[in-house]
Amino acid sequence: MTNIVQMMQKASQMKQKMREMQTRAGQLEVTGEAGTGMVTCRISGCFELKTIKIDPALIKPQEAQVMEDMIVAAVNDARRKAEQLMGDETKKIMTDLGLPAGLDLPF
Repeated sequence: MTNIVQMMQKASQMKQKMREMQTRAGQLEVTGEAGTGMVTCRISGCFELKTIKIDPALIKPQEAQVMEDMIVAAVNDARRKAEQLMGDETKKIMTDLGLPAGLDLPF
């Protein structure tokens, strides 16, 4: 019975820590890039696109498709980095609380 009580307490702690992490995530920013830095973007830890910067050399009407593709690649690069960052933070919180890595919590 004690294990269940302890597990519930840890789950409650995990929920609180996840809320805190989500608050911090809104303050984090991750940069993605494509075309060796010719297109860059920043997104928040909550995956909100903040900025896009495009090298002026790319802004030519005949290269619109290339620019569009690089914007998509840069945004996806930043999103992947932000997802990895949040996943790593979640694992750390679970480990710090002594919870099993595969525990599926309802939040």
